[in-house]
Parts: sequence; structure tokens; C-alpha cells
Amino acid sequence: MSTPTTNPLLRAWYDKETRSVIIQIIAAALIISFFAYIINNAVTNLAAIGKDINFGFLWQNASYDINQTLIEYSSTSSHFEAMIVGLINTLLVAVAGIFLATILGFLLGIMRLSSNWLTQKIAYVYIEYIRNVPVLLHILLLYGVILNALPRPKSSYNLNDTFFLNNRGLQMPSPEFESLFWVVAAFLVGGLAFSLWFKRYAKKIQDATGKIYPVGMISIGAIVLLPMAVYFLIGSPIVWDVPALKGFNFKGGIVLRPEFIALWLALSLYTAAFIGEIVRAGIIAISHGQTEAAQALGLSNSFILKLVVIPQALRVIIPPLTSQYLNLAKNSSLALAIGYMDVVATIGGISLNQTGREMECMLIVMAIYLAMSLLISSVMNWYNDRIQLVER
Repeated sequence: MSTPTTNPLLRAWYDKETRSVIIQIIAAALIISFFAYIINNAVTNLAAIGKDINFGFLWQNASYDINQTLIEYSSTSSHFEAMIVGLINTLLVAVAGIFLATILGFLLGIMRLSSNWLTQKIAYVYIEYIRNVPVLLHILLLYGVILNALPRPKSSYNLNDTFFLNNRGLQMPSPEFESLFWVVAAFLVGGLAFSLWFKRYAKKIQDATGKIYPVGMISIGAIVLLPMAVYFLIGSPIVWDVPALKGFNFKGGIVLRPEFIALWLALSLYTAAFIGEIVRAGIIAISHGQTEAAQALGLSNSFILKLVVIPQALRVIIPPLTSQYLNLAKNSSLALAIGYMDVVATIGGISLNQTGREMECMLIVMAIYLAMSLLISSVMNWYNDRIQLVER
């Protein structure tokens, strides 16, 4: 009988690191085997009813219209183009929702800690109401309010004969760029690059001497004021297509449709309630001694919040904030309830019903949401690593 010290298999098993690798290999093999069984079973069942896995349908005519398109599309376009339109619509509402929810969430979190009783209670009531009602109900409620409370196109709310708000959306002028616009774009890019450089330079000077430069004002000048001055100096190289009422609806310009507005606002307001509590918890997690030390140095409350509290609180806020961003992006799939043509409504809805390729369509939709979630997670993890304390 062999002893553990002479048998190579037992010797490998009793080694901690080797045993860990063996267990991981076995676990990976079991997971791969499970998915292989599921996939093989699906392929076999599809073959039994005369179907196979084939993505050739993507190049067939879609034969349906989409009410909101940011790229050229018609009913004669392919299912692949319909998928791209749906993907762009999904990304649009996800990015816009994350942007608005972040701003509102931080404001709510700060309001919850306000010493003003009314401000604190308003934020508290809002958060408790919003996050205890399902997001789908918020979407349907806002959609119903927009359709029924706003006037018809002929009675639109009119801002300077340029912007028109009605129950068919918000009509706005659309830009048509002329040949010299590249000059303005070049100054804009240059302003962005200068602002990033100047921010690092100002921080280096502040760390070395304590001198504080007005980074915000200088950045606004470089990114906004300078390109605007160049824009007017070279003769305004943008022509605006202003919407005009023709018949029963507006023609020209661009329109933010009620479906997009309702979905965007509902997801933003819903997610902001959770972000507000995350921000409040992050700020509370910072020792009050940090605030007292900053007050002893003579810093104002706004500078204390900006330079002392928020930078430290972000290390607590970012991980759960990432989860809320992911939830918002995935909740955008509820767009189907109000007819907003996102990736679920296009390739996962109408295209699926027309082609009967349920397996292929669902795989595409799942892959898109997986890629989108991994991208958000990667960006937030990168930012989280940047703001972590560096041990010396």
C-alpha cells in the first residue's frame, strides 16, 4: 500500500495550491459540460421540429417601421439594421438615464442630510414613494400623463417658434453642418485637451504650494466660450432646420417622442431614489472629524463637501452605484410596455415574430445586454481603482 508521500496523486492532492487548481479544473469542466448538454439538447429539439441555428434572417427585409430612428432606416431595411436602430435607442435611453439619475441622486443624497427640516423631509418622502412603487408603474404613469396632459400639436406649448411641446413629443431644431464647422470642432477638441491638462497642472501646483486656480471657470472658457467665439467669427457654420406645423403634425427638425421622454424620466427618477440613499450612506460613512478638521482650517461648507467629504465618500459610493447603473440599463427593456422601439422591441419582438427565429433573436438580445453590462462594469471598476487610496 502506497503512502501519501510516495503516491504522486495523493502528494498532489495534499499540496494546498495543487489541490486548489484541481478543484477549479473539475468545477470548470462540470460547468462546461452542463452548458454543452443544454446547447446540445436545444439543437436536437430544434432539429426534431425542422429548425436549425441560422442567423441568415438578419439580412432579410424587416418590413416594419420604427417610430424613432437616429440613423437612416425604412421598412425595406434588413433585420440587422432594425437591430442596430434598436440598439442605438437602448444606448440613448441608458446613457441619458444614467446622466440624469446621477445628478438627481447626488442632490437627493445631500438633501437627505440637510439641516433644513423641509428640505430633508421632501427628499425623504420622494425617496420612500419612488422606490416602493414598481418602475413599470412609473413608466406607465408618466406615459399616460404626457399623452393626456399635454396639448395636441395645433395647441403646442411654443418657445420662440423654435421649440414645441405637445402630446407627440418635443420638437426641436436639427443642425445641418457646413464645410467650416470642422474649425469649431477642432477648437472644441483642443479645449477639452487643454482642460484635462490644466486640471492636472492646477492640482500639482495646489499640492506643492497650496495655491488654488479657478479650474472650473477656465475649463468653461476653453470648452464653451472659445469654440462659441470661433463659431461666430467664421460666420456660424451651422444651419438649423426649425420644425413647422404642416397639417396635423410638425415637419422638419428632430423630435423627442413621448415614449422616450416617459421611459427616460421614469428610469432616471426611479434610479435616483436609490442613488440618493447610496450617496447619503457614503457621506455618513466619513468620520465627522474630517469635517471638523476642515472647518478648523477655515474652509466653507461648499469647499468641505467638494474637497473633503465627496472624494472620500466616492470610495464607498462607487461599488453600489455601479449596480444601480446596471439596473437602469437592464430596466430599459421595459420600453416594450409603452411602444418605445429598443433592442427588445425590434430584434427581440417584431423580428422574432416575423421570422420565427426565437433562439437566435434571444441569443442576440442576451449578448447585447451582457456586453452593455460588462462595459458599464469595466468603466466603473476602472474609475473605482483610480480613486482608491494608494498605500505607501
